[in-house]
Amino acid sequence: MDIKTYNFKKSIKRAGLKKSKKANWEIATSSGTVTWANNMERIAIIRNGLPFDVVETLGQKANLPTKAVLNYLGLAQTTYNKKKRENDLLSRRESEVVLILSELLDFGLEVFNNEAEKFQRWLKKPNMSLGNVAPESLFDSLSGIQEVRNALNRLEYGNMT
Repeated sequence: MDIKTYNFKKSIKRAGLKKSKKANWEIATSSGTVTWANNMERIAIIRNGLPFDVVETLGQKANLPTKAVLNYLGLAQTTYNKKKRENDLLSRRESEVVLILSELLDFGLEVFNNEAEKFQRWLKKPNMSLGNVAPESLFDSLSGIQEVRNALNRLEYGNMT
């Protein structure tokens, strides 16, 4: 285990994030599963940074290629490859986008009654309430992710306007 991985595990443990019994969200990393139940726990994770390999986990969760996730994070493939090889951590901004996007994907699955295929189709299909763009095309900004969350909220409560 290198020093960066050790420091990541140590800071997560110190923040008490693994011990959360009411964790609502989780994402797998090479260092183990990171869980959080509230904004304060999310902030602690963001401040510590997430390992670069979490990009692949997010891609699997969203059924997107790694290249698309890198595009949403504003990262070049070569930078990603180098940082991942060096077991480096994502920046705070990148970590925040990953966590919030992970929460959105979990929420979307819940709205679609855990029917992943239906949710994946919805993410790729242009949506009138989102300006006739595919929801996944808005994953490149926190505002876009929030708009997708708003659309999912409307779906959940039957309010299509």
